Amino acid sequence: MRIAVIAGASGLIGESLLSYLLADEYYQKIIVLGRRSLGIKREKLEERIINFDQLVDVSPEGLEWADFYCCLGTTIKKAGSQEAFKKVDFTYPLELAQLAKKCNANQFLIVSAIGADKNSSFFYNRVKGEVQEAISNLELQTLHIFQPSQLLGKRKEVRVGEDVAKVFFSLFGFLFMGPLRKYKAIKGSTVAKAMYLKARQNLSGKYIFTSDKIENIVKECLG
Repeated sequence: MRIAVIAGASGLIGESLLSYLLADEYYQKIIVLGRRSLGIKREKLEERIINFDQLVDVSPEGLEWADFYCCLGTTIKKAGSQEAFKKVDFTYPLELAQLAKKCNANQFLIVSAIGADKNSSFFYNRVKGEVQEAISNLELQTLHIFQPSQLLGKRKEVRVGEDVAKVFFSLFGFLFMGPLRKYKAIKGSTVAKAMYLKARQNLSGKYIFTSDKIENIVKECLG
């Protein structure tokens, strides 16, 4: 039985990802790890309500040899502090990856961000870079890191900065060509689809995809 495990299924990318997985027959079971029920009923969907602060205590039973998808993420404004932000964007993903390692996961796929760099002077980018390195050091069988630029799509909460960015990219997106293409805004649903399509290739090793490469994954599949 092929199993997918998703953390962050209520977010912009995670919600789209879950929809793709539910609509396809590739996975026979989809297990969502979350704080509360999504209110979705499907025969192959199983929800495990957990406390992410106790992620290390989650039982690996039934999660063995699964594909793990990590769509966890927040903003400093929403989290309330840098410390709270780092818990969601560093501690939780790392502990999820450690759980995946314990479960002999086939693959671990994580959403990071363009500009992720452990040596960055920007806190957000630095945390993203640090978690990438920490998870890479676990030496999972397969690690896919997706680094999208500005995400487009309808969120459940209002993010003023993102709304401004969306207007900017709608007017000047044509300027992001060539080497700048990886900085062009991208739909959250496109990132989700690319994650799913990459997982289906059953590769081994470590791979990093920026926005331009993410779009190419989807275009190559459709074309």
